[in-house]
Amino acid sequence: MLRRIAFILAAVLAAGLGAPASQAQFGPGPQGRAPYAEGGGRNIAGRFDYYALVLSWSPSYCAGLQRDGYDPQCHRRDGKRYSFVLHGLWPQHERGWPESCPTRERPFVPQQTIDRMLDIMPSNKLVIHEYKKHGTCAGLGVDGYFDTARRLYQKIKVPARYHNPNQTVTVSPREVVSDFVEANAGLRPEMLAVACGGPGNRLREIRVCFDKKGDYRACGRNETQKRLCSTDRVTLPPVR
Repeated sequence: MLRRIAFILAAVLAAGLGAPASQAQFGPGPQGRAPYAEGGGRNIAGRFDYYALVLSWSPSYCAGLQRDGYDPQCHRRDGKRYSFVLHGLWPQHERGWPESCPTRERPFVPQQTIDRMLDIMPSNKLVIHEYKKHGTCAGLGVDGYFDTARRLYQKIKVPARYHNPNQTVTVSPREVVSDFVEANAGLRPEMLAVACGGPGNRLREIRVCFDKKGDYRACGRNETQKRLCSTDRVTLPPVR
């Protein structure tokens, strides 16, 4: 009998020591899982190869809204209009990317953080979405992520021809790349790419690649130009 009791106690202790570390640290969630703390594979916060800073051409986005659609980026009561805006800062693998990485706490963006980003990311929903999908994978926390995004955004000088044009601009993707390379010291063609789509092959966005320290670097396969925009000409709707 004593030997049987000892065996049962040993089994119970072994089961306790073998409990998953995630449950021990964060407490069990639904079905014994911690909802913001578990994950694996390629979606691990801080585990990525480089950043893609994504600048979107706001008039193309606004032109794609449904006729009765509303977006504060496109329907400003103060009359302000946007050309390039910060769409987001995306942690990238050399091929593929992480997204919606599990975090120890709910991926919440405080209103004061949203407010201070609206000058370059002119939509509450955009700020929240970008942090939940991409910012959680940077491993910097919410304020660290947006501070880094702003710092890299401010590093890019937009060429003069893209400053609030009042009529449609038609250029080649190669010209866009050349214009940005000429305007930004240290930037080379392999460090950025142009994405297009929609009616008239509208310019959708420009992606500029940085290493984790914030220096320019060559982009990975995600920014293959032929995949993002293979046309010879792109159009930029005017800023109105």
